[in-house]
Amino acid sequence: MPPTDPRTNTQLLAGRPAFADALRHHRMARRFSQLELSLECGISARHLSFLETGRAKPSRDMVMQLADGLMLPLGTRNALLQAAGFSAAFPASELGSDALKPFRDMLSDMIDRHTPNPAMVCDRHWNVRDANPVAAALLSALGEGIQPLNAVRILTDNPDAPDLVANLPEVLAEMTGRIRLEAMEAPGDAILMNHLAALEAACARHPVKSAGPRSPVVPLILNTPDGQLSFLSTIAHFGTSEDVTIRDLRLELLFPADEATRQALAQFG
Repeated sequence: MPPTDPRTNTQLLAGRPAFADALRHHRMARRFSQLELSLECGISARHLSFLETGRAKPSRDMVMQLADGLMLPLGTRNALLQAAGFSAAFPASELGSDALKPFRDMLSDMIDRHTPNPAMVCDRHWNVRDANPVAAALLSALGEGIQPLNAVRILTDNPDAPDLVANLPEVLAEMTGRIRLEAMEAPGDAILMNHLAALEAACARHPVKSAGPRSPVVPLILNTPDGQLSFLSTIAHFGTSEDVTIRDLRLELLFPADEATRQALAQFG
């Protein structure tokens, strides 16, 4: 029979270490029961329970094993390791560092080659870090007065957004779902939480009117002096890198959703 702990459950929870709180948060965010996560990680549910109450301390390998089972992004894995008292495992280089110059050159080449279609690179907080001339021209209207230029804030903070984005409610709803997932994976990220709060407030101001079946894709429809431009977006992540900064980047490529937009963009070629 295992030894008993004289403390009450309330006392155990009150004194729970940062790692235990973080582990429980990530498990519940993934909608895993303790049994499901223990099976995924190849450990006993009892041991997982002890880790979540602070009655057991994890080894570094155990933290990595749990992070794998939870499918956490690299930055969040570093945070989980540090919460358990270990050093980070994955480097987080500055985007402007010499170490990442080959990667920056590759990104620049990719967005240049996407011309005449818009392309841009955003960091984990959706700050625009680079853009080709077509994207820069569109962003200048959408993000007027917003510094640093941010793909979330141009939707939530620009009072002219309802006039510039023809389908703003649908675009806001799509972006809200995306940021909600990212904030769930990085619970300590105040900037993502602020983004989410701003998006939810904007969604309340601009609700989606149709309650019918949703379209399989949400275009970005912009009102311009030369007429409407309609785009479909694809967002690429770089999963082969072990660097947190690179993993957190998003390469967004916009493609014309109709012939009128395609012909308008051809003028930039």
